[in-house]
Amino acid sequence: MTDSRIPTARLGDGGPEVGVQGLGCMGMSFAYGPTDTDASRATLERALELGVTLYDTADAYGAGENERFLAPFFRAHRDEVVVATKFALSIPPDDPARRIVRNDAPYVREAVEASLRRLDLDVIDLYYMHRRDVNVPIEETVGVMAELVREGKVKHLGLSEVTGGELRAAQAVHPIAAVQSEWSLFSRDIEAGVVPAARELGVALVPYSPLGRGFLTGSFADAEQDLTDDDFRRQQPRFTGANAAANAALLAPVRSVAEAHGATLGQIALAWVQQRARVHGLPVVPIPGTRKPARVAENTAATGIVLTQDELSLLEPIAQKVAGDRYADMTFTSAGRE
Repeated sequence: MTDSRIPTARLGDGGPEVGVQGLGCMGMSFAYGPTDTDASRATLERALELGVTLYDTADAYGAGENERFLAPFFRAHRDEVVVATKFALSIPPDDPARRIVRNDAPYVREAVEASLRRLDLDVIDLYYMHRRDVNVPIEETVGVMAELVREGKVKHLGLSEVTGGELRAAQAVHPIAAVQSEWSLFSRDIEAGVVPAARELGVALVPYSPLGRGFLTGSFADAEQDLTDDDFRRQQPRFTGANAAANAALLAPVRSVAEAHGATLGQIALAWVQQRARVHGLPVVPIPGTRKPARVAENTAATGIVLTQDELSLLEPIAQKVAGDRYADMTFTSAGRE
């Protein structure tokens, strides 16, 4: 596979043009065990060389540490990158392991100012509502976000883990450039309501965890046995015990397709997600996360793999057979409200 810059896609009707694959940066500071700062910095630079221009973070990743870590890279390449961050997961000072979902106007304004300071930016390119607070009408939250656009603090708006109905209500207030949700060979619940709404409204899909948090790459088979104690995947139902064993067996067809292409399992999983753009008729820009330069090169190479109809048919049944939910508590996901 050639080492060349990836194609581009536009996020929403009036959104930014970005590389057709982005980079999820959470793991560089948070959630996936020990990190190597130098390797993470090299990964950011390598991604940019390959045409990755959408970089995804959030204020909740490491309680702001991920935004701080990324700030020097963003400053050095400000005209080349699209910076995406998120608000909504408030961290109580007396309980740093807890998250409280807040979408109220005072919190949105407090959060954007804090993110701008940590990122050392004058404006955020793409600002997401990270999770939905059902006690606050989404029209109110998006109304405040729209004010941030008018004030020049934010360029484009995004939503994460919203239902199709919530997306329509939000779009009626202000154009939404992108909806972020989990979408992979293992997680396809958004295809019922969210994807059709996004296609109808001209909104791009930004799939997070397109590699099933690494499980689809075959890099681990049981989180409790294979991952460090501080890795949050040990708390996700589908990666432990009998669920993990059952799900590991589902990788057989992925392995078969990978062998036919001379590719890795991860590349086939990413190619499948990238091909959702053609299948569903809307822009799709997945944001696989990695902390290794070689892995980001592997991931971007997947944009050049085209799966045949027979291969797509072979992979089609996988999601229906997955054991365990993607989170222990699904109430904060769009699937928990559809």
